[in-house]
Amino acid sequence: MKSIVNKPWGSYQIIDQGENFVVKNIVVKPYGKLSLQSHKHRSEHWIIVEGRAEVTINDNITTLEPNQSTYIPSRTKHRLANNYDKNLILIEVWYGEKLDEEDITRYEDIYNRASK
Repeated sequence: MKSIVNKPWGSYQIIDQGENFVVKNIVVKPYGKLSLQSHKHRSEHWIIVEGRAEVTINDNITTLEPNQSTYIPSRTKHRLANNYDKNLILIEVWYGEKLDEEDITRYEDIYNRASK
């Protein structure tokens, strides 16, 4: 396993990867919120393990519970938020041709990282 990468909203750890996929364990701190973002070169799958996730996909907002999942196609605006006082833990699977942290366009971000 690779080391834990800390972010303003929590942390992630890559637990597996191959030519066209990356699997991450993600922890979102209480009241943490990721950017409203999209990716040109990859789709994502989110599987909730612990906690409750507020998931935004385009203009649709839903709540996912443990053992529920969602699919985010490439080029789709999406966001993940933890509106509760316990950690949100999920597995995220990237699938695509270009799998790096640079394949991101941020539209909104509470940590002032939105794309210019």
